[in-house]
Amino acid sequence: MLKGIPPILSPELLKVLCEMGHSDRLVIADGNFPAETIGKNGIVIRMDGHGVPEILDAILQVFPLDTYTEYPVNLMEVMPGDTVETPIWNTYEALVEKHDSRGKAAIGTIERFAFYEEAKKAYAVIATSESALYANIMLQKGVVVD
Repeated sequence: MLKGIPPILSPELLKVLCEMGHSDRLVIADGNFPAETIGKNGIVIRMDGHGVPEILDAILQVFPLDTYTEYPVNLMEVMPGDTVETPIWNTYEALVEKHDSRGKAAIGTIERFAFYEEAKKAYAVIATSESALYANIMLQKGVVVD
């Protein structure tokens, strides 16, 4: 264990977060996301038993969001005609606001199939047990500024 590091961040995940460079992307996927298929050419980290919000909160404590892009945080858009509610997005907004002064202005959305294509280019995918629908979130890393 380390001081000041959220204990949910495993050694494997900390290594990946440290390896990532400016503009690299990280996907935190819900339990329905095809993490192994999408991440087959990258790194997949299993975090079964955990939900996206607790992982997102821990990551944002050590992971700077990109300031050179309008939306360093992206959510998967709800498909047209789908009547699914997305209350978890409110939780994401609160967490981003807690860790980044731009708050919800830093959050965009990407159409479902375009999200999958972008996720294939991500540095890593974190597979969770999150049961909320449309709970996938993509983060773009920024730079650490003293």
